Amino acid sequence: MENSNQVLLEAETTLVDGAVDYSGKPAIRSKSGYWKSAWFIIGVEVTERVSYYGVQGNLISYLTGPLKQTTAVAAKNVNVWSGTASLLPLLGAFVADSFLGRYRTIFIASFIYILGLGLLTLSAMIPSLTESKCQVDSEFILCSKHSQVILFFISLYLVAIGQGGHKPCVQAFGADQFDEQHPKEHRARSSFFNWWYFTMVAGATVAIPILTYIQDNYSWVIGFGIPCIVMTFGLLVFLLGTMTYRYSIKENETSPFLRIGRVFVAAARNWQTTLPSTTISEDECDGMLRCQTSKQFNFLNKALLTPKGSKEGNTCSLVEVEEAKAILRLVPIWAASLVYGIIFAQVSTFFTKQGSSMERTISPGFLIPPASLQSINGVAIILFSPIYDRMFVPIARAITGKPSGITMLQRIGTGIFISIFTMIIAVFVETKRLKTAQEYGLVEDPNATVPMSIWWLVPQYFLFGVSEVFTIVGLQEFFYDQVPNELRSMGLALYLSIVGVGSFLSGFLISMIENLSGKDGHESWFCDNINKAHFDYFYWLLAGLSVGGFVLFVYFAKSYTYNHKGTIQHA
Repeated sequence: MENSNQVLLEAETTLVDGAVDYSGKPAIRSKSGYWKSAWFIIGVEVTERVSYYGVQGNLISYLTGPLKQTTAVAAKNVNVWSGTASLLPLLGAFVADSFLGRYRTIFIASFIYILGLGLLTLSAMIPSLTESKCQVDSEFILCSKHSQVILFFISLYLVAIGQGGHKPCVQAFGADQFDEQHPKEHRARSSFFNWWYFTMVAGATVAIPILTYIQDNYSWVIGFGIPCIVMTFGLLVFLLGTMTYRYSIKENETSPFLRIGRVFVAAARNWQTTLPSTTISEDECDGMLRCQTSKQFNFLNKALLTPKGSKEGNTCSLVEVEEAKAILRLVPIWAASLVYGIIFAQVSTFFTKQGSSMERTISPGFLIPPASLQSINGVAIILFSPIYDRMFVPIARAITGKPSGITMLQRIGTGIFISIFTMIIAVFVETKRLKTAQEYGLVEDPNATVPMSIWWLVPQYFLFGVSEVFTIVGLQEFFYDQVPNELRSMGLALYLSIVGVGSFLSGFLISMIENLSGKDGHESWFCDNINKAHFDYFYWLLAGLSVGGFVLFVYFAKSYTYNHKGTIQHA
């Protein structure tokens, strides 16, 4: 009995290495972190995603409706904003990892987020632009009441700034609640990423149809005001968990960005110097990263040499060189995943625009908001995430012997492969919609409802949701796990930047194709009368790009060496 009590006492008082509690004292395992803290943070993320998709999900309808933008201009504006919102986490992560820390960054970013949503609601309260004559050019709307447009876009980009600080830090802070040196907590961390995405999508799936219906049928003021209230509630939930959180301790006072940057500078200064043929012992590493036995990026080893005219103390350490290699090793995987980001951008733009021209009546007087079909994407994630976690992983684990069933890169690649079929299905559905419009003589009527049910779009939404369970969750875990500890916010920002750059690339493709296809009196692929447009051609192009991206991804994944926490696996 005494031994049993002693074990229990030791478990209650065990300290967590590299973490402190809210008062700055060493974190006690039984009193901080793990799921009791993670659920607070997951709750915060649910409110943030509800707020974000409450704006982004139906944004193209607001731009082509109250703001009177053309389809192509609205799609480009949505892509630019979404891209900016997904790239700003790189800045937010830099601020968090170098200066403020994740907790303070989340707190400040939440205030900016709430301010942006409040001003967005205010902009919708200004008398509608439909009451004045507006002129549309290729970039912006010029109106006598342009103050609404100015306030709207300022508010929209404040939301993007808030999300930029919030998004990478919240997830990294949540994963920090699990001690990777503890077997039980390390296994739970992998499930955390699955349940993180599951609950986040579940909240957004419920919210999107409700908010889009309110926005389309009642009031944009209420439709934007609800996300503001929800985000305020999320901040309160985050603060309630303050006393339970674990806060990571910096292992090195020097900024990780400065350490990695000086490796590249030192290697460049020594580029003409020949490296001695010596083998680096793994004993020289301090455990942050395992030293690589391969000669990949061997040129960075020149940073270990002392530059001429420099003091011995200015030489980069082996750990710093391995950190730089770890970041550089991610670049090919990041680049090969960009096509997936382009496809991701279509869900809230052209998929929604397709639905707006189809039969949406459920009962007399009740029309399905086209943007609400994005919830089908969420339903697929909600249904498939538990199947993946509880069925697929155990079966795959029994076959492969790997704790996670398949490697992170195999998971990502599977989702990219599935996305190819998403676009092929979208092609056939859009081709049928255009043929139906021709059969019923509706091609010349831009406002006509094509007698084809909106439910035809369900397969492309659903299949893309399944692909997200593989690719998006896989990217989150991969970029969190494969960077140095102090750069984990940046790691998650890198994953988000795939979606951001994908949105910008989508906007670039739209602009280029619109200019090329609209020459010599021909209708553009993206003309306002979508019964004359050719989204199907665009989808074929994306399917082809996806095949090329998948081939590149497989090539880079096969040569990738996992390099974090002392484990080396091959994709």
